[in-house]
Amino acid sequence: MNAYLALFILIGYFAVLVAVSFYTSRGADTNAFFTANKQSPWYLVAFGMIGTSLSGVTFISVPGNVNTSQFTYFQVILGYLVGYFVIANVLMPMYYKMNLISIYTYLERRFGFWSYKTGAGFFLVSRTVGSAGRMFIAVQVLQLAIFDRFGIPFEATVVFAILLIWIYTFKGGVKTIIITDTLQTFFLVTAVFLTVFLIAKQLNLNFSELWTTVQSTSYSKIFVWDWAPKNNFFKDFISGAFIAIVMTGLDQDLMQKNLTCKNIGEAKKNMLWFCVVLVIVNFAFLNLGALLLIYSQQMGIQLPAKSDDIYPMLALGNHFGIVAAITFLLGITAATYASSDSALTALTTSFCIDFLNIEKYAEKDRERIKTRVHIMFSVLFLLVIMLFRQLNSQAMIRTIFDLAGYTYGPLLGLYAVGLYTKWHVRDSYVPVVCLVSPLLTYLIVTNSEGLFGYTFGFEKLLLNGFITLVGLALLRQPKPLAA
Repeated sequence: MNAYLALFILIGYFAVLVAVSFYTSRGADTNAFFTANKQSPWYLVAFGMIGTSLSGVTFISVPGNVNTSQFTYFQVILGYLVGYFVIANVLMPMYYKMNLISIYTYLERRFGFWSYKTGAGFFLVSRTVGSAGRMFIAVQVLQLAIFDRFGIPFEATVVFAILLIWIYTFKGGVKTIIITDTLQTFFLVTAVFLTVFLIAKQLNLNFSELWTTVQSTSYSKIFVWDWAPKNNFFKDFISGAFIAIVMTGLDQDLMQKNLTCKNIGEAKKNMLWFCVVLVIVNFAFLNLGALLLIYSQQMGIQLPAKSDDIYPMLALGNHFGIVAAITFLLGITAATYASSDSALTALTTSFCIDFLNIEKYAEKDRERIKTRVHIMFSVLFLLVIMLFRQLNSQAMIRTIFDLAGYTYGPLLGLYAVGLYTKWHVRDSYVPVVCLVSPLLTYLIVTNSEGLFGYTFGFEKLLLNGFITLVGLALLRQPKPLAA
């Protein structure tokens, strides 16, 4: 793909986002930044959340992972639906009833100060690492497609990418993101379906033949009933349910969007339609992965060593034409920025509300604090992406879910005890339990195959949450200690 054309497309794309941000941020205060004044239309939230949930990881890693894991990732997607049902009927009603800005405020009301700070702290770590990892993938693609050809170093590309996010989110925050994410999701969804169409055209397949061709290959295998593999159905399905609960329902990023709806009724409609579209789009990504592999086999194209490179190599290598290359570039950019921009806003929100108590300040001071925190997390993103560049060694989607198993586990344990027991715990010891739990989980997971003949997959999240729950049980007390 011509580097000048790619750069022109990228500049035009971000010009649109910046224009949207100027429109949506007019007259915006910190309330608009944090909550969009609770006036967001549910259908925009639902559609925009697709881009936030999928990200550049899904855009590249899910199609690439079909080469080794077939369609088994769909087992996790089916589990998501159970998790989203719990979110819509248990967590969101509670958040709306308590009128929360940061969802971790619940932990303070339920357990106390240290539980609250621990929960918020784990979110900050989890979302920073996860979102930086997602953005790392897209920056690699931008580097390959554009900036390498101009001799621009990777570090400068990262700075450029993060600066663009800061420019269109620093004022309007979530109010702007509701609109920009809707726009970016449109580009993402268009990209995957248009690419499928273009590949089918290259293979001279109509729609029914396309489906038959994919189903006739081993790539279309969804269910794994053998208990031993990591991607056994029950492991993936149950893990998928809990991954959805923690990475959406216990995540300030995704919940902040849901909490901008006018009421709980509209928020539930948002979640329902979000589920429907999410399943369809993920299944399209899996079929895209199979078609990329079928095309490579028929054309005698040697696949790259890393599965994450399959889609970029074919799309940008002029195999499907210039339209496919442009579509891919817009899709990966939209997918990543839809995830990263909202993450930056959510991290800023959580830190301001949960650690700086920004609500007690006057609006002028709140604006100043919010801006400084926004800059701080932008710099942190830069540093974590640099670290990811050194550590990248496997399909990124597995890496991020592996990290989620360790960082979201304590949140799962805290909320499970808070919602489904009446326990009071020794609040000051909760941080110790939440730090020890991931360490014990890591030791068990890394030695389980040798000790028990069992290989952990995504379900390490459940183990981590269970260890946290046991630790909190040991901290039980009959009633809260006197102040």
